[in-house]
Amino acid sequence: MGSAISIGTTGLTASSKQMDVIGNNLANSNTLGYKAGNTYFASMLNQSLSSSGALSVGQGVAVSDVATQYTQGSFETTGNATDLAIDGDGFFLVKDKESAIYYTRAGNFHINKEGYLVDGNDYKVQGYNTFSSTSTIGTDVVDEQADISLKNVQSAPKSSTKVSVGVNLDENADYGEKFNVSQSVFDSKGALHNLSITFLKTDGAGMWGFDAKLDDANLADTGDLAGCGVIFDANGVLSGMYKGDIDNTVATTAGTGTIDDTKTVVARPGQIYKDATGITLTKGVGANTWAVTDGKGYDNMIAWQETTGGVDYLKVDLDGKGGSDIVFQLDNAWATGDTVVFDVAKTDVGAQDLTLTFGDLGNGSTIGISDTSAGIVKNRITWGVVSDDTNKITGFASTSVIKALTDNGYSSGILKGMNIGVDGTILGSFTNGQTSKLGQIIMADFPNPGGLKKIGNYFGQTTDSGEAIKNRPGSGGLGEIMSNELEMSNTDVAKEFINMITAQRAYQANSQVITTSDQMLTVLMNIKR
Repeated sequence: MGSAISIGTTGLTASSKQMDVIGNNLANSNTLGYKAGNTYFASMLNQSLSSSGALSVGQGVAVSDVATQYTQGSFETTGNATDLAIDGDGFFLVKDKESAIYYTRAGNFHINKEGYLVDGNDYKVQGYNTFSSTSTIGTDVVDEQADISLKNVQSAPKSSTKVSVGVNLDENADYGEKFNVSQSVFDSKGALHNLSITFLKTDGAGMWGFDAKLDDANLADTGDLAGCGVIFDANGVLSGMYKGDIDNTVATTAGTGTIDDTKTVVARPGQIYKDATGITLTKGVGANTWAVTDGKGYDNMIAWQETTGGVDYLKVDLDGKGGSDIVFQLDNAWATGDTVVFDVAKTDVGAQDLTLTFGDLGNGSTIGISDTSAGIVKNRITWGVVSDDTNKITGFASTSVIKALTDNGYSSGILKGMNIGVDGTILGSFTNGQTSKLGQIIMADFPNPGGLKKIGNYFGQTTDSGEAIKNRPGSGGLGEIMSNELEMSNTDVAKEFINMITAQRAYQANSQVITTSDQMLTVLMNIKR
């Protein structure tokens, strides 16, 4: 009978502890990442009632274990990219100020004033960083666990190496009509430059000459075979390119006048759209007057003389619409009636990508592919004309228009936003329009998660849990990460209330055992009366 009181007491104690667990579960029903506990009971040692031990009575009950239930909690959408939830198994790793590692399912992270990704207690989230020594974005994740830091992260500038333009050049445009295309390009320091390509309609059907300039100062050299004009077929499709040059220049003078062929300049070779032999220019009566006495098919050609820096130049405009296409340097004395005779030749080349070559930018930076061979600075940009990944140039009989412009360079940029993928990869978006990998969050799991020790809202590794097994999210049996979400408590309120009723009834029943045993002892004590 005395044992019954003791047994009832163990029942009260066990039920009281069960109520503690239930109360804690309900108290944490709104705690992020909380994992509810479940109380397990075990019978205590038996008391033998016979010498053989066949008859025995238990000595009550005790709480054998309060096991953590790792079932998935529900998700709540937050709209904050650094709020993370784990869909599946595993834990986030965080490190306190003493460098102790804790494990948690609560992913309410943010970036603190020092640039670290931290939780609500300022514990630093662990992962892999993607930084170079200059704090700009690197290319590969470094597989070395570290605090995830986004301090001083910036996107380094990239020099433009390739551009392309998508334009339509109106086949019905009058000869001499210009169409200018301008686009931004970037040097190695991220400085902005303006690349302009001017197309000039020739008198030849389906043919436009062009030239290119950088910042209206550095003339682009399109190379010997690159072509200085485009040719469209009968359907307005780019079919080829051409370049123009002059040859066989002969000066006939009454006096000492000469022309130095080495100083003759074909300023706009794209205007030479057909062959012509024996074009003749004659010196007029006026000081700077010249007449085109035989244009050989270039019927609108004009010529004139200019003096610059004490040097006389004979300039030729092949279509008469303005601009000097060919420039001769006139040496010594020229008289009325003196002539200059020359040939022009158009060489057809296949449609191809072009290399635009520029001189020194003047700001200590380079653009495109740069070299200083022979002591001359050359910066080269590829103009994609026919590559599969470039915009196309057409010559349809419709308004000249820019359809698209592309450039693979960009300026430097600062971090303006980020997104975290299901594999924990942190992608940063920058003010220069670029997106780069900043790092990757790592997760851990254990051979026996039930052996982990609860430390507030964290878990600690123990000998029973085994060593942490760290991997990228979504690998090695780990769950995936959901950004803009938080995992709520997995407490089942309805179940806890049912458990509460059960615990309450058990407590009442055990209290009745003690009360009844006490009454029985009272009767026994009153027998002597």
